[in-house]
Amino acid sequence: MLPKLLGEFLGTAMLILLGDGVVANVTLNKSGMKGAGSIQITLAWGLAVLMPVICFGAVSGAHFNPAVSLGLAIAGKFEWGLVLPYVVAQVLGGILGGIVVYFFFKDQFDATEDPATKLGVFSTAPSVKHPIVNFFCEIVGTFILVFVILMNRDSGAATSGVANLFTFGLIVSIGMSLGGTTGYAINPARDAGPRIAHMIVLGKEPHNWGYGWIPVLAPLCGGALAALLYLVLKAPMAL
Repeated sequence: MLPKLLGEFLGTAMLILLGDGVVANVTLNKSGMKGAGSIQITLAWGLAVLMPVICFGAVSGAHFNPAVSLGLAIAGKFEWGLVLPYVVAQVLGGILGGIVVYFFFKDQFDATEDPATKLGVFSTAPSVKHPIVNFFCEIVGTFILVFVILMNRDSGAATSGVANLFTFGLIVSIGMSLGGTTGYAINPARDAGPRIAHMIVLGKEPHNWGYGWIPVLAPLCGGALAALLYLVLKAPMAL
């Protein structure tokens, strides 16, 4: 079990380092890439998922996301006994990744006064604060993520190296199509881990946990719903 948990921990840390790193690169003052825009962020987040998948996919299955672990378990493709340890490893990896991003961009954080911009490096926020709609958006985004992963596993359409490109395309597609409302957390560890890191390194600034429960709970709901639909669709095939 230890290699699997270590893979999830290190993979999630890498995901956050590269994913939150591009947000810091594009938004913080005195960054050479400030203002590069949403296209760079969306493409880089796809690559941020792809890189740890390449490194750790054979070790842990490359979940890096509690909603994926939960969805796979409901669908009968992952051991229930590993769900909680995986989630803990993923959140801890998210915390580590967030802390490393802070120290990597320490000078840029020091040059940036706006608390919302700094928090936005670590975690997501809605473009329009409307909790019910925000919750719905995160459910839908995560539903697409987990459902496509499950259906692809059965179809076998993406194998070996093609599977890595599939992962990149899936994340970029969700981000470019659905990301403008809530920042498409679609991953409790991606949001909660770095938000905790924000508390550790910038403890006096607001952390917006009033919204932070949404990108934790809604993706879990989306992942579970995706798995349930998968089981409904799979049932006739088993007859």
